[in-house]
This record gives sequence, structure tokens and C-alpha cells, in this order.
Amino acid sequence: MHRTSGQGDLGQAWLSPKLGRNARLDRIGSAFDWTAVERLVSGVYSARSGRPSWPPLMMVKALLLQQWYGLSDPGLEEALGDRLSFRRFVGLGLDEGAPDHSVISRFRKALRERGLDAALFDEIGRQLEARGLVVKSGTLMDATLVEAAVAKPPREAGLGGRGTADPDADWTVKNGRAHYGYKAHVGVDEGSGLIRRAELTSAKVSDSETAERLICGDERAVYGDRAYEHKDRRRRLKAAGIKDRILHRRHKHQTSLHPWQVLRNRLIGPIRAAVERVFGTLKRTYGYRRVRYRGLEANRLQLRLLCIAFNIRKAEALTA
Repeated sequence: MHRTSGQGDLGQAWLSPKLGRNARLDRIGSAFDWTAVERLVSGVYSARSGRPSWPPLMMVKALLLQQWYGLSDPGLEEALGDRLSFRRFVGLGLDEGAPDHSVISRFRKALRERGLDAALFDEIGRQLEARGLVVKSGTLMDATLVEAAVAKPPREAGLGGRGTADPDADWTVKNGRAHYGYKAHVGVDEGSGLIRRAELTSAKVSDSETAERLICGDERAVYGDRAYEHKDRRRRLKAAGIKDRILHRRHKHQTSLHPWQVLRNRLIGPIRAAVERVFGTLKRTYGYRRVRYRGLEANRLQLRLLCIAFNIRKAEALTA
């Protein structure tokens, strides 16, 4: 059993139609088919045994606010208690309480256990595509390192030294520097900048290992840096009728790239580099320099929620 929120009585519960207004949240609230989202999560129960559960759609919207504003669970609980624009967005009337941090945590865990984070990501993607916002002229593949939420364990000789605090995190070396944590891999729609695919692995996993999961199959071209270069991948893209726009790299029997490869790389580079703007937004605006949780599954859910939040805001900007 779920609680009945005050969303349907906002006209009576609110003191003024302008009170607690946030123009961006209002536009987001009216731009998406939230009933489709509600159907996906309707069976999620987030309360302790025997208590009425908060409406699942309200909890999904609360998790989106958490990503947009970089809030912890206690921070989100506090914000839902006293920020009128937040309460209006999720559908809480003035005379209602708000879910506490333990409810928020249980709801997020329930989403993960049911695999609904992937379903929510796909549903928002479907709605974006239906609105004509997904261009499909190309997919830009790339990955970025994200620090673990725990302290770095001592490194063993060479590289290694997984910690017990988060056994899913791992070490890697980039540009001569050692990093401990995870790697976020994304496939971004060229033209719109919307994220169409997202994967999280330990930092040790190479970019190329996840490449096939970032390719959608309906794009006209695939762009990637040298890390994605592989003859079998190039062959598969050609067979699928997808233009290969992956940078060339020098192989062990080559002293240098051919002039045509150098020119090709120079032409592809600026287009492919647009994916860095997505990572810049995730890290600067959403604070995604460090994962929030321990373990691959919990942090994979966080990445998907971040990507959903990113896409919703990006769509709002594209149509403003």
C-alpha cells in the first residue's frame, strides 16, 4: 500500500500559485510522460513492514532532485522538508511530511534489486527519441575515471592492492598517474549531446572492452579515440552499414602513421572531443568526480540516475 500524496490538492494546499515556483522544474514536470514512469515503478515498496509507502513516482522525482543538486540522503530529506519548489515538483502538499533518509536509501536499493534503473533510463530515452531530440547522426564513445568513495588501499608492486572497503574498485594508470576507483563509459548522441548508453566498470577495465555496449546500432557513424581501435570492430561497423570514425593508432610494426591516417585523425578529433563536454558537466555541475557508494552495482545505479537527470535537463535546454 502506498501513501496518498497531496499532488492532486495543490490548488487548495498552497497559499499562492506563485509560491515555491521554479521555472525549470515546472518545465521538466510538464514535458515528460510521468505516468509511463509511474507504471514502471508502481510495485516498489520503500517503507518498513506494515507502514504505508511513499508514492514511487514521488520517490523517483526526489532521486532526480538529488542528482541535480548534489545532495546526500540526509541532505535530500532536509531539502524536501523545507524547499517549496522541491515539494511542488515531487507532489508534496504543505501539510504533508517528507520521506526520511532511510526511506530514500531503501527505495534506491529496491530500484537496483529490480533492475529498474536500466528500465527508467530506457524509458526516458524512448521519450526523448519520440520527441525527435535524438539525432542519430553518430555516437561518440569515451570513458572517464571516477574516484572510489573509500580511501585508496596501499598499492602492491607494479599495480594492484584492492581494498576490502570496496573490493569492486581497482587501480589503473593514466598519463603516468595512478588512479583508484571506477570508470564511467558513455555513448553520446552527436548533435544533441544526449547520453544514449552508459556503463560502469572498475578503473582497470579497458575502454575497448565496453565499446560494443556503447554502440546503439541505429546511428550513422561511431566516433572513438585510439583506445577503441580494433580491426574486428571496424569490420563489424562496416558490415552494419555504420561509418567507422575511430581514430587510428600506430601498431608495433609501424614506425609512424600514414599521412592519410594523420589527416583522418585530425578531421575526426574535434567531432569526437565533443563528448568531453558531457564529462565536464557531470563532474563540474553534478560533482561526479567521486562515486557516492561502495560496490559496482550501487555505483552503476548512481551513474544511470545521473545520466537520466543529465538527459532530462539537456532536453529542457534543447527545447527552451
